[in-house]
Amino acid sequence: MKPNRNIRYRWILSILYGVIGISLIACNLFHAVDDYWSGMGAALLVIGVLQVLRLIRYKSDPQYKEATDTAVNDERNRFLSTKAWSWAGYLYIMIAAVGSIVFKLLDQEALMFAASGSVCIILVLYWISYLIVRKKY
Repeated sequence: MKPNRNIRYRWILSILYGVIGISLIACNLFHAVDDYWSGMGAALLVIGVLQVLRLIRYKSDPQYKEATDTAVNDERNRFLSTKAWSWAGYLYIMIAAVGSIVFKLLDQEALMFAASGSVCIILVLYWISYLIVRKKY
């Protein structure tokens, strides 16, 4: 992980996840929201608790801290992470593009528009990102 400022931010964010999760579960108990939001609250609560446990381990276990810092700051891991993201994006575009064709053939217009729209959004985001990165580097 990064220096102390980032650790403090992670603590705050982890606790906030837990508080939002508990709030959503409580709202469902009082019938203010439906079951979808209580499920989202349970997921946020679990994420918050797991993040807090991870931060406690990071603070108390020097070997875990060293391994985590190495994994985060290592250039090879950054390269692999970037490469994995690029493959995931490429595969997503291909799957969604094929999906839009299949949905059109199956006469599922709403799903076809959702799949083709998501491909369009990803490609526009890629183009904007490329322009920004090209100017930056």
